[in-house]
Amino acid sequence: MKEYGSNVQKLAEHIVRMEDKTKRNLYAHILVELMRQIHPNMRDNQDYTNKLWDDLYIISGFQLDVDSPFPPPSPEALGKKPLKVGYNQQNLMYRHYGRNIDLLLEKAVQTENSEDRLAFVSYIFRLMRSFFNTWNKDNPEDNVLLGQLEQLSKGALKEEIDYIRENGPVDAAPKDRNNSGGQERNRGNHAGGGFKAQSNHNPERQGGNNNQGNPNRNRPNNKFSGRNNNNGNNRNNRKKQGGM
Repeated sequence: MKEYGSNVQKLAEHIVRMEDKTKRNLYAHILVELMRQIHPNMRDNQDYTNKLWDDLYIISGFQLDVDSPFPPPSPEALGKKPLKVGYNQQNLMYRHYGRNIDLLLEKAVQTENSEDRLAFVSYIFRLMRSFFNTWNKDNPEDNVLLGQLEQLSKGALKEEIDYIRENGPVDAAPKDRNNSGGQERNRGNHAGGGFKAQSNHNPERQGGNNNQGNPNRNRPNNKFSGRNNNNGNNRNNRKKQGGM
């Protein structure tokens, strides 16, 4: 195995030729520890120690006779091809939309409420546009997407598609439409609460009535204003005396 180098290969072959089994066991454990130090970044693997012993058996050509903590792997398992992964063979008309669009269309066909069905188809229409822009640089026209949507739905949503073709998609999704009544009621409650709070506002806090009942309401806010007024009076008195 190239990841361990030629020196590990030579040591493994040397351990195989040892006649004393106790000595073979000792040197095999030492070699496994050396292999561990060569690849310290593999310690995160759950079966790290087991893998090291399997690699040692593979390096020795499955001829190593030692008392290892793990059973040796079978030579038949080496080079065995992995199992074939079964891929999804569903025939998609437009692969860039994926299978989820077909599932959403099936759900939309089963929707009984006409308004919910229209909102559902509008949501699928906008979703198809986002998928199309992801895989294609061109911005598709609405007629192109609606034609593909009609093909995918096999004409079961023709009424909703014709409505979107004439008036455009609706803004609300089906779940938003169901909660629209509660949202309007909440908005009304908030608006009424705000109006009530303004009508019950304390008049003493308003700007025109802030100084009612306050003995210091006519006093200037500037602490130096009294001093400035006294200085002005003194200057006026001096002018009068000088004129006399």
